[in-house]
Amino acid sequence: MSRIAAVFPGQGSQSVGMLAALSEQWPEVGQTFQEASEALGYDLEAIVRDNPEDRLNQTEYTQPAMLAADVAVARVWSAAGGPEPARAAGHSLGEYAALVQAGALGFADAIRLVAERARLMQNAVPAGEGGMAALLGLDGDRVAEICEHLQTERIVEPVNFNAPGQVVIAGHADAVAQAIEAAREAGAKRAVELPVSVPSHSSLMKDAAASLGEYMADIEFAAPGMPVVHNVDAAEHADVDGIREALRRQLYNPVRWTESVQALRDAGAEVFVELGPGKVLTGLARRIDRSMTAFAVEDPASLEKALDYCRENGA
Repeated sequence: MSRIAAVFPGQGSQSVGMLAALSEQWPEVGQTFQEASEALGYDLEAIVRDNPEDRLNQTEYTQPAMLAADVAVARVWSAAGGPEPARAAGHSLGEYAALVQAGALGFADAIRLVAERARLMQNAVPAGEGGMAALLGLDGDRVAEICEHLQTERIVEPVNFNAPGQVVIAGHADAVAQAIEAAREAGAKRAVELPVSVPSHSSLMKDAAASLGEYMADIEFAAPGMPVVHNVDAAEHADVDGIREALRRQLYNPVRWTESVQALRDAGAEVFVELGPGKVLTGLARRIDRSMTAFAVEDPASLEKALDYCRENGA
């Protein structure tokens, strides 16, 4: 039985020209972006390649681009003979790629769904009013205390529990700024504002989540062919209604990534393969559990390294 968990990165791992080297050797990359472009009605690959007017970093383009990139790498992994994962999970947006991998969601439907998700998130809070920040060196309980102490009509909340000592907060920009100062005073090693205006996974996304739920009602889901651990509760959902509800709630609840990785490990995963641009989740896996073997696959060299390990170790 496979000991591999496939994990998929989300927004923040994008870069101009991502997967270019992989695309030169594997036609699955270009084919995946072509499918995405047909579903969206615009050339997504051109945005990734050329980044006109900094579009790649605009949420409405970032999210479809990252989903396409994640799915493209998963297809390359399969075409290259990579072992079928036993389980999957994705960080925030990456959860949609995990559901595609599991057969719970068709790729074209997933692209359209993610594009609508991005639009709803972008429009949920006026530009400049929302913010996010990364706090390093404080545990989740201490960050929650800081946010709760500052909570008034202005919202600031912990929204990503990424690894021990690595928590992201989000909310109104002025409240986030106050929380950054409070975190520094509390001994945070780093407390930095992130270059985004959408306060993802905060309660400011509740209206967007309600609209997303309505939109999802017309999207066809299927029971997953492999277990997917969801962000919102670090649990697996085998039924379609449970998956839809987990995705809806994910939008305005914290990403429980530490618990999700632990759930994958407890279910028997010993090797984490990050399928998609960057190495963020590989780094987090090692921070969460140093005994975990983790590989980031995003180019030919990293693909071959991960495949070699699996061949040699029977993963």
